[in-house]
Amino acid sequence: MWLTQKQIAEIFGTEVPAINKHIKNILRSKELLPDTTISKMEMVQKEGKRKVNRVVEIYNLDMIISVGYRVNSSQATQFRIWATQRLKDYLVQGYAINQKRLNELQETIQIISKVGKTVNLF
Repeated sequence: MWLTQKQIAEIFGTEVPAINKHIKNILRSKELLPDTTISKMEMVQKEGKRKVNRVVEIYNLDMIISVGYRVNSSQATQFRIWATQRLKDYLVQGYAINQKRLNELQETIQIISKVGKTVNLF
């Protein structure tokens, strides 16, 4: 996953200058390195009535997560609660379960089992 500062700001419910500040602090403290977390991408942007090509920095998931732990907003708080629970699951259980996908898998197995019995496969 790669996002622009504007997209990161939208996810965490804050403004671009706050995201920019956090990214600068993350890089300054060497928590993350720019070579592995930042890429440049040419994007077409609409400016007024014209389309302009701009080179925009995009940030990988490591940077997005680090920023999420620094931003002070309700969306960022919800992210931290979710991310901390996933981390706790991994540390305590050795894995995390996507309950929705597990339920879908169980439903699929039940359907296959019923179909198999109907045509005498099992």
